[in-house]
Amino acid sequence: MHFITTSKLTFEIIADIISAKKKLSLSEEAKYNIVRCREYLDKKMASQKEPIYGINTGFGSLCDVQIPDTDLEKLQQNLVMSHACGTGDEVPQEIVKLMLLLKIQSLSYGKSGVQLATVERLIDFYNMDMLPVIYQQGSLGASGDLAPLAHLCLPLIGMGEVNFNGKRQQAKDVLQQLKSQPVQLKSKEGLALLNGTQFMSAYGVWCLLQTRKLSIAADTIGAISLDAFDGRIEPFKEHLHTIRPHKGQIKTAGNIKRILEGSQIISRKKVHVQDPYSFRCMPQVHGASKDAIEYAESVFLTEINSVTDNPTIFPDENEIISGGNFHGQPLALALDFLAIALAELGNISERRTYQLISGLRGLPPFLVAKPGLNSGFMIPQYTAASIVSQNKQLCSPASVDSIVSSNGQEDHVSMGANAATKCKRIVENVQRILAIELFNASQALEFRRPLQSSPIIESIINEYRKRVPFIDADKIMFTEIEKSVEFLNGEVFNY
Repeated sequence: MHFITTSKLTFEIIADIISAKKKLSLSEEAKYNIVRCREYLDKKMASQKEPIYGINTGFGSLCDVQIPDTDLEKLQQNLVMSHACGTGDEVPQEIVKLMLLLKIQSLSYGKSGVQLATVERLIDFYNMDMLPVIYQQGSLGASGDLAPLAHLCLPLIGMGEVNFNGKRQQAKDVLQQLKSQPVQLKSKEGLALLNGTQFMSAYGVWCLLQTRKLSIAADTIGAISLDAFDGRIEPFKEHLHTIRPHKGQIKTAGNIKRILEGSQIISRKKVHVQDPYSFRCMPQVHGASKDAIEYAESVFLTEINSVTDNPTIFPDENEIISGGNFHGQPLALALDFLAIALAELGNISERRTYQLISGLRGLPPFLVAKPGLNSGFMIPQYTAASIVSQNKQLCSPASVDSIVSSNGQEDHVSMGANAATKCKRIVENVQRILAIELFNASQALEFRRPLQSSPIIESIINEYRKRVPFIDADKIMFTEIEKSVEFLNGEVFNY
């Protein structure tokens, strides 16, 4: 069980919640915060007749249209229905679950004016794996992620669809099965549910959790390639990097030196005086990506522990403020930066693959014994190159774009949702590029026998060989690449 409190979520806590399949529950502190804020709002509404944006007014450019008290609940239901305009591919269920977690966390701070029952119903959805059907396209990433969050919250009012018990169903039918009534939204609740950055944030958290493994894998697979290429260890010595002390650079050099410790290949005398950049400059390139990843992590760590709906309610200050905490610009910039950093890990990886198949340093062309009769590893490199090129296209920044919406009231938007879905594609692409490098590097390493690589590398290769054999002659490579991707996504690169 994980208790939702005002204490901060971390990536480690989220990873633990997901991996251990923990249930959620509100702490007494969170319940108090939510109830207190709702009670304050109800009293404020009873005593104040002036318009308060989103509570007794229309939305967006309709903000000056005041709504009668008798229609306030209908206003919130209409908001959720009318904003459910998502389209395109369905959001993966693992990201939908993250959206629920992050929305619950944001509402628990007691600044949004929702009912306790509303938050507890979202927790029920999370705990039962009753996951709303959401679509990837539709958010401008400015007034929050309006369209996807509307789809997230439709089932609260008995509308929309959910994935439940292994099949897609109407939310109203599932609520009937569970003998649950739809939530009756009160004033401000629809806006609290739809305003917020949980679509962008969930994608970003997912990408960053995967990125931690990819960063480890990039260093490890790069080290395997370096040894298979008969590379030199000198570019990874500590004192070289202390005179240009970028944090990620120092960390990468230390990682690769540690991974290669004890290798007979790396320690033998070399006839070449230096290696190509894709090997020699791993600390500088991987390290720069590490620093960019760390920046993105800091942005998202702030965001997932924030209140991002609007207007924001401050009971202690006796204020309700209509501001812009829903605007996704910090996330859009960080996601674009993260996408570029990840794409570069893939870019340099493919260059190492290219060097390994080029017939250099005693390795056979295309890493097979009879090139010509066998094409060997010629085409896996093509595949990696194709994916690298696609990543470059996907790295065109979303955050520099903006389209005016809502009759000019929402005149600058972040496009962070597009940055988020692009970034996820790049994460998956880099997984495949690194898997192809591992496929090539493990093959090349066999041509260095009987010399042994380091204990760490030999242990990884032994595990890898249980799934992917040495390639003696041409065969269907797709199968081996898919097995390599599965291996990369396993537990080996979690250390």
